[in-house]
Amino acid sequence: MVADDAVLIREGLVRLLEEFGCEVVATAGTGDALVDAVVAHRPDVSVVDVRMPPTFTDEGLRAAVEAREKVPGAPVLILSQYVEVSYADDLLADARGAVGYLLKDRVVDVEEFMEGLRRVSGGGTVFDPQVVAQLMVRRRRDDPLASLTPREREVLGLMAEGRSNPAIGRRLVVTEGAVEKHIRSIFAKLGLHAEDGDQHRRVLAVLAYLRS
Repeated sequence: MVADDAVLIREGLVRLLEEFGCEVVATAGTGDALVDAVVAHRPDVSVVDVRMPPTFTDEGLRAAVEAREKVPGAPVLILSQYVEVSYADDLLADARGAVGYLLKDRVVDVEEFMEGLRRVSGGGTVFDPQVVAQLMVRRRRDDPLASLTPREREVLGLMAEGRSNPAIGRRLVVTEGAVEKHIRSIFAKLGLHAEDGDQHRRVLAVLAYLRS
């Protein structure tokens, strides 16, 4: 489903998603309508703007948090011009994954946007680097990532952006095997065990990074 108060953007997103083979089961122009639609339709993923009526501050983000409380783990991709850190923290708080936060003016590749959407709908995460940077400013003193090396933090930051292992390797100019070694070390240091499954461990590691 698509939630955005600007009708041209909302309808434009609907057409874009339909061109890529998605079925849009509902649209919403207010936070209340968003919550109702998620409860009624249980969409595979909701694309949500932050600022919606009546105050145009953070209604969309607050509604997304409420929707995930009513439908636990409901996948949500925030797509906005603004970074609102406080409620982004709330989206991450349940540690379920299936969340993303991208900035409209920084989405320059439709295929990458759709890949991020698919990642969130599948239970993963995708965050714009600027959103990650804002979240990191709020890092607590009892940093659970203190044991990670600078390179491991770099790898984990790229994981938070939704990049695959080959993409991380290309970005850091290292082999895919080296990336996998770093990720295994990250999992071990964060106490994430093999029985949790690689995809679930990846989500938990990213959530630990964003919530730290």
